Amino acid sequence: MASSVSTVAAANKVLLSLNHTVAGTSVPSTAFFGKTLKKVNAKGTSSPKVLKRSFRIVGAQEIDEKKQTDQDRWKGLVTDMSDDQQDITRGKGMVDPLFQAPVGTGTHHPVLSSYEYISQGLRQYNLDNTLDGFYIAPAFMDKLVVHITKNFLTLPNIKVPLILGIWGGKGQGKSFQCELVFRKMGINPIMMSAGELESGNAGEPAKLIRQRYREAAEIIRKGNMCVLFINDLDAGAGRMGGTTQYTVNNQMVNATLMNIADNPTNVQLPGMYNKQENARVPIIVTGNDFSTLYAPLIRDGRMEKFYWAPTREDRIGVCKGIFRTDSVPDEHVVRLVDAFPGQSIDFFGALRARVYDDEVRKWIEKTGIEQVGEKLLNSIEGPPKFEQPKMTIDKLLEYGYLLVQEQENVKRVQLADKYLKEAALGDANADAINTGNF
Repeated sequence: MASSVSTVAAANKVLLSLNHTVAGTSVPSTAFFGKTLKKVNAKGTSSPKVLKRSFRIVGAQEIDEKKQTDQDRWKGLVTDMSDDQQDITRGKGMVDPLFQAPVGTGTHHPVLSSYEYISQGLRQYNLDNTLDGFYIAPAFMDKLVVHITKNFLTLPNIKVPLILGIWGGKGQGKSFQCELVFRKMGINPIMMSAGELESGNAGEPAKLIRQRYREAAEIIRKGNMCVLFINDLDAGAGRMGGTTQYTVNNQMVNATLMNIADNPTNVQLPGMYNKQENARVPIIVTGNDFSTLYAPLIRDGRMEKFYWAPTREDRIGVCKGIFRTDSVPDEHVVRLVDAFPGQSIDFFGALRARVYDDEVRKWIEKTGIEQVGEKLLNSIEGPPKFEQPKMTIDKLLEYGYLLVQEQENVKRVQLADKYLKEAALGDANADAINTGNF
């Protein structure tokens, strides 16, 4: 106890002597006391020199960004437009999971709502359809424009179906005609595909539909027309026979679309139960066979159905748009359409692409097979450019019959049925032998 008291007393003596020295005129010249302690007045208080400075606001035009060096630790803050939450989200899975929070918790989830970022499903059109030369079928355009317009109107004592289902044969241009109409009306739709209607996590597709619907509603709230466009709904939510597995997500997608059709202005995300009205968003869906969908979803009060089967005039008009840059005369387009009456409109687009095969083959022979990859991906001159081949009616008919022949081979051979029913050993060339092509 006595030793501790003596230690404290010794420390106090040192402090008193130090204060006495500072109050006097002799101060040790050490940097520990700071520069202002070296100048003292008679009363023992330091008197730092007060500098009078004038302040002015520096404009952005007066800042020379070229003077910024690589040693400047803050050089990236001026141009940094990133979002920390989004950066953390993108980095999820890039490091060992030991250092990151599990799914559903932690800071790697963005704090903003989805529609405050640029939507992944937003499709933007920058072309003017009146200048593109593409053909829009009058019946198709009438049905789509009337449905969209009705959903933005307030009609007395009328319940307008929210969903328009456009269905028909494969390759008839349903999706492309919809995009042309959207472009004509100045609509940038929110897009979804059948592949987004299934997920490894139960409930994710249904949540995504609500999320995309609210994104479209937010665009409408800001004064721009928008629709929710779902491609090939039957492929993602329909049942294609007894072998199709019906999952919880299929069931919830059908139920979610039914709920949105019944309450289009009150669409909430899971976990949000406040009654906050949103804008009404027309929903356009396409498919090949809506009989595979859940019957209550396609009833008339929820979905207006439109069967798209293009007429001969529609097929000719669309094909004129396909060959509009190839200087193919209109009479040749009519002859080409009449030569393949059973083919879809998509057939003629594939036919046009097939004509370039000769030009590509000549370029490969000239370049050499070993140099194709280098010329296409790592060439200083850039990718090769081809002159537009001359498309004559004879060449188009020749390639058209080749495409039809390949279709017949697929329908005739059907090797899967043969391999499942029998061993079929030694019959690898049976079809070629029977057709005389072996």
